[in-house]
Amino acid sequence: MKMLDLVIVGGGMVGLALASALRDSGLRIAVVDKKLPDDITAEPATRVSALNIASERFLSRIGAWPLLSRKQYFSGMAVWEKDSFAHFEVDAGQLQQPHLGHIVENNLLQHALLTTLQDSPVELLLSAQIQSVSENEQGVVLLLDNQQMLFTRLLIAADGANSLLRQQFRIPLASWDYQQSALVATVRTAEPHLNVARQVFTPQGPLAFLPLWQDNLCSIVWSLPALQAEDLASCPEAEFNHRLAATFDVRLGLCELMSKRVLCPLTARYARQLVQSRLILLGDAAHTIHPLAGQGANLGLMDAAALADTLMQTITNGIPLDDTKTLRRYERWRKAEAVQWLATMEGFKQLFSGEHPLKKLVRGTGMRLAAHSMPLIKPLLGQALGADGELPVSAR
Repeated sequence: MKMLDLVIVGGGMVGLALASALRDSGLRIAVVDKKLPDDITAEPATRVSALNIASERFLSRIGAWPLLSRKQYFSGMAVWEKDSFAHFEVDAGQLQQPHLGHIVENNLLQHALLTTLQDSPVELLLSAQIQSVSENEQGVVLLLDNQQMLFTRLLIAADGANSLLRQQFRIPLASWDYQQSALVATVRTAEPHLNVARQVFTPQGPLAFLPLWQDNLCSIVWSLPALQAEDLASCPEAEFNHRLAATFDVRLGLCELMSKRVLCPLTARYARQLVQSRLILLGDAAHTIHPLAGQGANLGLMDAAALADTLMQTITNGIPLDDTKTLRRYERWRKAEAVQWLATMEGFKQLFSGEHPLKKLVRGTGMRLAAHSMPLIKPLLGQALGADGELPVSAR
């Protein structure tokens, strides 16, 4: 039986970021996942994330950021409502920032994080799956499907929205269906994106164009009622291109689909406990939110940064790694952050749904006021961009 201090289940961005942040801590760490990240190809991956300034700082500190072979900064954001006077734009200069964030392909970030773990003490078990889990007073015993046994003091669930560990430990989950699916794809546009992230709100849901590393490449995230999303995912490419450009008010000219179309059902999830005995939930295993503000990956990476800071502090102070009081402080911090974003996203979704004239007036007036009241909204934007707020030490 292998004796460990920390077993991280899930080799996605969040789990690997935690392992990387702790690779020089002296802790005995293993990462368990049943599959490797997708291969890097010349074509962009379909799944991307909008990473804010705090995530960039954290990934830079652990050495992953310079290893990203492709990433695209955006220095401006434009948001508007279709068939309305509602419109809002902001650029990095107004917030005294060099940029507002980056669009990064998920698999490239996973590969960069794996590279930081090469020649480190962290053990990567990336073709293994947990078969059974049992807990005793000293720790947790894991049996893998290759019959290897692991003993760990702490078990980290970074195994995604449908976390098997969360289910196995019977952690209560609050959830509600957004009654939408997100259609994600890569498109080529006739006009260059000019390093601006754009989003239009329609009665059916928001459509975002996120700039990629080539001037005319964008990743789209189109949130729609499930049946409409399925129709768009299966319609002929020419029809899809036409409907996409029209919905986007032809802001970047005609569009050409460059990848497969992937549908992601949208559900809000919130684990009522992030810490239960020796299990800690991270990232999507702990919470999922609507993608309209692009904060899901940032929320998960800040979970990893906060937990790494917490565990390093326990080591420095000679406190047991599984000290309940310390872990509860971490839990309260991250739960508060998740609840805040869940409430914010629900509020935005409710406000921007439907075509009631009063709602449209409120939306239009609100956007206009925001555009002309930058000093008032700057703190809110700063928090969303990861430039302000209660951040982990490793993300400041």
